[in-house]
Formats: sequence, structure tokens, C-alpha cells
Amino acid sequence: MPESKSKFLIPAVGAAVVVVGSIAAYMYFKGSPGGSLDALGSAKVVPSTALMATYITTDSEAWAKLQQFGTPEAQKLVAKGLEDFNKQIFSDSNVSYEKDIKPWAGSVMIAVLPPNPVKPAQLKVPSGAPNIPTNLQQESNILIVVGIKDKLSALNFANKLKSQKGVKLQESDYQGQKIVETTQNGKPTYSVVLNDSQLVLAPEKQAIEKAIDTFKGQSSFASKEGASSILKGVNVKNSLAQVYVPDYAEMIQQLTAGNPQAKQLPPQTLTQLKQIKSVVAGVGVDDAGVRVKAIANLDPQLNKFQYQSSPGNIVGQFPADTFALISGNGISRGWEVLVEQSKDYPEMKQALEQARGQLKSVNIDLDKDIFGWMNGEFGFGAIPSNQGILASVGFGGALVFDTSDRKTAEATLTKLDTFAKTQRINVANRNIGGKNVTEWQIPQQGALLAHGWLDQDTVFLALGGPIADAVSDRKNPSLDTSDAFKAVTGSLQKPNGGYFYLDMDKTKTVPLINSFVSSNADTITILNSIRGLGFTAISPDKSTSELEVLLALKPTAK
Repeated sequence: MPESKSKFLIPAVGAAVVVVGSIAAYMYFKGSPGGSLDALGSAKVVPSTALMATYITTDSEAWAKLQQFGTPEAQKLVAKGLEDFNKQIFSDSNVSYEKDIKPWAGSVMIAVLPPNPVKPAQLKVPSGAPNIPTNLQQESNILIVVGIKDKLSALNFANKLKSQKGVKLQESDYQGQKIVETTQNGKPTYSVVLNDSQLVLAPEKQAIEKAIDTFKGQSSFASKEGASSILKGVNVKNSLAQVYVPDYAEMIQQLTAGNPQAKQLPPQTLTQLKQIKSVVAGVGVDDAGVRVKAIANLDPQLNKFQYQSSPGNIVGQFPADTFALISGNGISRGWEVLVEQSKDYPEMKQALEQARGQLKSVNIDLDKDIFGWMNGEFGFGAIPSNQGILASVGFGGALVFDTSDRKTAEATLTKLDTFAKTQRINVANRNIGGKNVTEWQIPQQGALLAHGWLDQDTVFLALGGPIADAVSDRKNPSLDTSDAFKAVTGSLQKPNGGYFYLDMDKTKTVPLINSFVSSNADTITILNSIRGLGFTAISPDKSTSELEVLLALKPTAK
């Protein structure tokens, strides 16, 4: 959101409630219980043109669950951040969120409306300048609906704001409703109180007028096709927020059109976007950490990918100290879908043909020799090591594949070994834990790459000789038995299509992240409070895709 509109909330809140500041109103508020609207109640005053909406709960019990996590240092850092945020937002007043706003503000819905084009009057064009381009930047257009759960506290807050310096109020009437224009530091914002229980705010007056039209009976976000079903939300414990996107393709189109730097979406991309009808997501807190669940409703006629659940056995082929893993099933099917879709994208098709030509020059068929045999479960893992060629980076990688076409896989590995020999790389065999492993060796540095068979149907490729030892020697504990992996992925839904897993509790993980991404002391403090990250996806049918993400947090030390 532009900075000019980022601070409109507080003065507008007060202005909206000030309009009822009389003794009669006081008596009414004192005797009225007020309430916190649910998502459906809030959505009934949001115009049907809204592209998406986010519903945020102010339930203190749900948010308090977060206090059970984090190191003392991280909790102090978060507390300081909230304090600084409070000071920044209320820097021009003596308002406190805890004392003045929290007692009366119910749950909040933030809706994104189609962007408004920049008005000609807003353009500052010097005389003699060339013609103005027609693709003008459009401004973000939001609408906020706040449930008033304690009207007396709201009135007290409004009266307090009324005495603040630099706040100017001006009323206007629309459809019998009082719209309050609040100007602070030369920036106007707008608000209205509907049905004595909903405070509606926006940086644009037109958005408020549309909300009033909706309140008076025009089509609402709640009645919009696709919205009514997703407003039920996603089932997460201690829900903090829910996000609703009733028409995914329309949202992307509208937001892209509002960005002058974005290219116009080609018809092929629009077709791909239309595979997703609607999306609903929820964020909650449970005993494991912060959990996100998202459900996408798909068009089965446009969805070309055939989902297949993953057995999960491949995890057992990785050692317990694996700190990152991506697993799944059926790379060959995904490749076939990608090749089919590339026919509609000239640039993608050209890139594929170029890759095919380069590999063909070394007698390798990209479709058959590389992806054709990858028809089973797979896993890509990162494993710590400071030996040999891996000493400088601190870790290596392993790729493990289950296949029903061992003959083609072996032929491909033979071709790769032959190519390595032409590059003057020493290719030699070594026995590791009773398994015959082929290594590409570099003098004074050890093995650059290794490959071998773990069983009749499972082949691995390892980057670095020490990684080949870790994967081949089954005397070591496997990843699926580790406490860290169980803590991060054990509560994710099963069966599933595979995992993304990142263990943040390993002593080397945070330093590795810090070596690739510039981090300060505060960032490292937060990272040290995270146990790990895991997510998975399932697709019960061709009409539904579900994603689940867990940010596993370390419990607070007692």
C-alpha cells in the first residue's frame, strides 16, 4: 500500500465514531452489547467487485497461543517490534492500541477492490512534454470493515481523537448515511458507521459509497459466485486470519492491468490461470507452531496434471542429518505435461528444443534418457559435510529415484560416465556398505559425483564422495526416524504428494543460510526460534488441490 495511505486507519476510526457523540448516543451505547462480526457478516457490506478479502480475528486467546513459542531473546525482539510499530502508527497522538482501540475493535476484514486509474488532475506534466501514455499507473483500492464489539469504548476513543491536533473532519451525506472525511497532514480518508455495528474505512470516497450501496441491497462479496462457499474458511486451530479469492484469474488480470510495468498477459497464460477457480487459505496456531492451509478449487476440464500420492518410502533412503528435502512422485508425468504446455508458449518451446539439441550432441535423449525413467518416487536432499570437495560450502546433495525402468536408467548413467571420461575425469568404482558405487574423481579433491543402486529399483546420484558414503551406508539412522523430521512433518496430512522439509534446528543450517543471504543479528535471533519448515500437498480429485504448511516453532523454555 502506498505510504500516503498507510496511516489513514486511526484518524478515520475516530472520525467515524465521533458523529454519534451525544448524550443520547452515550445512553444507547451503554445499553447496547455490540458485537464482533464473522467473515460472512463483514462480507455483506463489501462490494461484489472485490478481488479478494482477508479476515483477521482480534481474539486475544488465539493470538496468545503464539506466546508459547520462541526463545526469550526472540520474544523480547518481537515485543520491541510491536512497541516500535505502535509508536510509529500513533506518533502524532497520545493514542495507545491496547488502551484505546483493542477494547472495542472486533474482527477486521480487508478487501481489495479493482484498482482506480490515476485521474488526469493527479498527473504533473510539464509544458511541452510528449503525449501522456495511455497505460497509466493505477492506485491500490482497499476497503476495511471493523466490527464494533464495545460501542461505549468506541465512543470514548472517538471523543479522545476529537481533541487531537491536526485532524480536520468534514461530513457528507450519501444514501442517508453520514460519510466522514478525515484530513491529517493534508491526506484525506473516509469512513462510515453502518447499522451501528460496522465501521467501514477506505482511502477513497468512492469505495465507501460502493460499500453503502452494498449495504442498501446491491450485490455483495458474500453473494458473489464462488465466494459464498469459500467464506466458510479453512479449518485451522486458533485461526488468526482467513484469505478468500473467489475468482483467481480475474484477480491476477485486474492487478496486472493496474501495474504499468507488467506485460499484458497472453491468452495462453490466462488459460493456465483459469485452471484455478477460487482459493481460500487459513492461518492458525497449534501446539506445533504456525500452520497454513489453503484449498484451490480447480476446473477439471483445464487441469491437465494427474495427481498421484507418494508412498513416502524415499525419505528412509536419506541419512538422519539431512537438513533439507524435497520429495514427490512421478517426474516423468510432470515432464510430459510441461512438454504439452510448451506448445502454447514459443519461448518455452524454443528453450526445450535448445536443451534437446545440446544433449543430443552427446548422445543423450532429454525426454527418454533423462526424464523418461523417472516414473516413481523421488527425493532431493541436502546433507552437511565439510570433507573433500565439500569443505568450502559445508554440504552436498543427493538425488534418489525409484524407477520401474532400470534398464534405461543404467544406460543413461553409462552415457554420462562415458562423457565424463572424455572430459578427462577419472571414473572409478568403489564398494560402500556392500554396494557398487561409481565415482567421478578429481585429483587432490576426491569424488565430484557418485551414483549407484540402493536396491533393485532405487538409484541415487550424490554430489560429493562423503554424501555417497552417507546415502549408501545403511548402518546410519535414516531421516524418517529422526525427531526433527517427525516434529516438522508428522502432523501434516497423509497420504500426500510429497514433502518440502527444512530443519532449522541443525547447528549448521542458520550459518549456511547466513552465508547465502545477508542477515543481521535480529534475523538470526528469529531464525533460532524456528525448529523447521514443512509443507505438503494433496489432490483428492481433479477439482481440488490442498496445501498445508507448518512453521514449526521451538516452545518457550519453562
